[in-house]
Order: sequence, then structure tokens, then C-alpha cells
Amino acid sequence: MEVGDKITFLFGKGEKEGIVYKIFPKTVYIKVDFPKHKGKIIKRSIAAMHPEEAAKKKDSRKKEEEKKKKKAAKEERKREKAVKKSTE
Repeated sequence: MEVGDKITFLFGKGEKEGIVYKIFPKTVYIKVDFPKHKGKIIKRSIAAMHPEEAAKKKDSRKKEEEKKKKKAAKEERKREKAVKKSTE
């Protein structure tokens, strides 16, 4: 998704079509033509626009956090072992 792309999104009971106006890390602004309000700008989260991509990102974040926790625990065990060895 880039600025100027035409996309469809859920709006009310149906779908609307609009043009991407601005993109930020977590939100996207879409310019939509309504019958009585031409060029209205709608704000949506990127997760709402592409739920499968958001789920992938979330899973990868969880995996990274788990790796960090395991690494920290391993380093802690090494420190404890070194302290034990030096006291003996």
C-alpha cells in the first residue's frame, strides 16, 4: 500500500473505495467521495486494512521477545555458574 493507491475498505454495512492520502506506521488516511461530501478523509488503522499482515507482525514480535527472554536466562545461568566457581 502506497500513497495514491486505490483500495476498498469496510464502511458501515458495505464497502467503500478510496485513494490512500497519507500513511503512518500504524494508521492510514484515505480520501473518499461520499454523495454529499466529496473528498472526505477517513482514518483507519493498518491492522484493520490488512489483518493478515498485522497478525504476522504480531507473531514475529512474540517470537523475538521469547528469544530475548531465553538469551537473558542463559546469560543469568552463566553468571551464577561463574560466581559459584569463583567462591570455591
